[in-house]
Amino acid sequence: MKFTFPAHLVRRLMLMVGGEAMQSGFHFALNIALLHLLSAEGYGLFALAMVMGGVGLSYIRSLTAVPATIWMSKSANSAGVDAYDVTFGSAALVVALLMGLGTGLLMRVLGDPSGIGAACFVCAWSLRSHMRTAFFARRMQLVVSISDAVFTIAGTVLAGAAIWFFADALQATFYALAAANVVGIAVLVRLARRRLRISFRAPTWRRYAKLWRQLCWSGFSATTTNIQGQSLALLVAGIAGPAAYAPLAAVLVLFAPLRISSLAFSNMLQPELAKLVRNKEFDRVWTQAKIWALVMGCGSLAYGCGVLFVLPMIKSQVLQHASVGLIGIFAIANFVPIMAYVMPRVVLEIVGDFRIVAFITMAGAIVGLATIGALLAVAPSTWSLAGAAVSETFVLVASWYFAANRMWNLKHPSEQRPTMVGAWRRAATLAVQRR
Repeated sequence: MKFTFPAHLVRRLMLMVGGEAMQSGFHFALNIALLHLLSAEGYGLFALAMVMGGVGLSYIRSLTAVPATIWMSKSANSAGVDAYDVTFGSAALVVALLMGLGTGLLMRVLGDPSGIGAACFVCAWSLRSHMRTAFFARRMQLVVSISDAVFTIAGTVLAGAAIWFFADALQATFYALAAANVVGIAVLVRLARRRLRISFRAPTWRRYAKLWRQLCWSGFSATTTNIQGQSLALLVAGIAGPAAYAPLAAVLVLFAPLRISSLAFSNMLQPELAKLVRNKEFDRVWTQAKIWALVMGCGSLAYGCGVLFVLPMIKSQVLQHASVGLIGIFAIANFVPIMAYVMPRVVLEIVGDFRIVAFITMAGAIVGLATIGALLAVAPSTWSLAGAAVSETFVLVASWYFAANRMWNLKHPSEQRPTMVGAWRRAATLAVQRR
């Protein structure tokens, strides 16, 4: 089947990646500045707060943002779009507050005296992430890009002031990041000329509860994804302490733009692919998934090679005794699979197979925890990244296998092909019945 890149998708991608690139550049520069300013323990705490921010974004994405995109795109009129917007927006506020509370408690346990600054930062970041995705679903890419630019400028100014004028640079930076995210939210609402509507009345929760059968699997998937994706940080920090995690975090932060890019691709393609699925154009869905996955995988490999070239030039007390080259190679082995399985995961989410995604990430989490734990017991913490790479590779293979099977079954409703898991389950059920 012949494939051409749709011009409108390319334009949307440029707007989305532009906004994500601004934020990514700001976070990157801030990490480099703090890498030279903070102690190993202080930078480890900052890196863990960023990890918790990533956890918050994953729960927002699974429980509110992605469902909002899918159901808003499927709505036949503006009233339906508004209803889902209010429902998922209200749920996003609750999830963001819970993530902020959890972050504050975790940071206090790990050595942050108060944890309040980190809690405010994660809460505001999570809420802004949902709102960005909701506005993407409303085709307001330009508004989101302007908001991203304002967030970047505000964050740069406020974080610079925090580092320059305050003795406790870590806490001041957390509050600066929280304030910058609030500014970004305010600009979103102002430019869109929409009233920010939050409702906790019974009809809102009933609407959300009707979708809970699918959303609970999405939430379970977010939990297993976080265990699978963040087990490295939590195990290393929990066993060896924040200072031991700092060198890994210092190198991994250089790969953060890849995660931002993957989010931009997801936001760009989810509404388009959801419409194609609704129209039963499954061949186009699968072709676009394979093409974009190839682009993302090759791009991440090229980016990783560039990071390996730059790593020896970075001088910091955090990296003094670390094998940065080895960490960089292991980081590439992690991020190439991550970028390559974005598209099959998007396909599974669009067709509503949240349960399959949950099982994949649960299995990946088990593989990751076992491998990372074993490596931490017998090798330096640097080698724990190899365990994470094994987990990501497992998720890559499983995601493509189940997505390919699902697309085949959708295209051939009269010739259903069971997966190996489904075949084994049916065989076990039949054996029990025969007994």
